[in-house]
Amino acid sequence: MRIVFCNKIILRFQSGIIFGMLFTSCTFSSHAQDTVLNKYGLWVLHSLEQLQQTSLHDSGKAMVNLRRAIPGIVLDLRYAGTNNFMRQRLYPPLTTTYLRKAAADSLLAVQKELNKNGWGLKIFDAYRPYSVTERMWEPVQDDRYAADPRKGSGHNRGIAVDLTIIDLLTKKEFDMGTGFDNFSDTAHHAFTQLPSAVLQNRQLLKKIMEDHGFKALDTEWWHYYLPNSRQYELLDIPFARLKKMK
Repeated sequence: MRIVFCNKIILRFQSGIIFGMLFTSCTFSSHAQDTVLNKYGLWVLHSLEQLQQTSLHDSGKAMVNLRRAIPGIVLDLRYAGTNNFMRQRLYPPLTTTYLRKAAADSLLAVQKELNKNGWGLKIFDAYRPYSVTERMWEPVQDDRYAADPRKGSGHNRGIAVDLTIIDLLTKKEFDMGTGFDNFSDTAHHAFTQLPSAVLQNRQLLKKIMEDHGFKALDTEWWHYYLPNSRQYELLDIPFARLKKMK
């Protein structure tokens, strides 16, 4: 009788271990898709749920809808159409775009300051899914003008924005010397062989963005980003999923 009783105890104990192992395995597997490193050894979030989890202890990491967050902002999202250097649509048709809350709050302050003079911001690009960066790298492969997917982009982290200043009355862009996505020395901040009005416009944009915490990219007058980029995870969350956020 003692032997039978002991055997029952052992079987229950073993069953408990097996169940615990299975439970742990299932729990781990459910998150494996989001925690595995990609081929470059980078951790890229694909899940809206996991993004929300990362922002529980840092509200600045939340992704926000720019059209809602910044009243009056003008959007000309070039990669949602074909008017870009790739000459193809890289995003689905969009009516808004997104940034981390920390970046959006700073951009709102920029917009308010410009509004005092009857000016405003026009956004060419903000959040960019990591998979799009991989596609954009192929024809360029020059990290002065396109982000190397081995490092990821500030756009992928939701803390970089491509933009210019417009006159709110006429909706006309300030003359910056080149258009958006101009891969030449003329678009560099250090290039000074331009009319004084153009240089003043670039300096105006740079000063107001830097006054509100952004940094300029040396090779693109339109590109600004938050300096603490490593604090923000790389994202490859489709716009359709971001649209479901409340």
